[in-house]
Amino acid sequence: MRLRNAAIAATSALALVFAVPTSANAATGDFLYKVGPGVPAGIADPQSRECINLFGATEEHPAFAPENFTTSTATVFLDFDCDGDVFYVMNPGRKLGDRLKLRSVVFS
Repeated sequence: MRLRNAAIAATSALALVFAVPTSANAATGDFLYKVGPGVPAGIADPQSRECINLFGATEEHPAFAPENFTTSTATVFLDFDCDGDVFYVMNPGRKLGDRLKLRSVVFS
């Protein structure tokens, strides 16, 4: 009887592990940027294929100095909503300087 209960418990635990969804649609890591002099900001484990407007970026003052420490390629846009023809593609691990301005990003 004890062996049967142990087998049922082990099988149930294994089924639970496989039933929990994984985050397959997320870029693992951090995407960092600045929104003012000495004011860092960032996104942890961002969703893939979803446009993200950067917190702290405004029409008057865009974000700048992005650092892509995620496992995905980041495409940064000067305009909100990943719109417009001014963009830059950042490979994982890439850092760009203060001159690059951005307001939104999407990850592969």
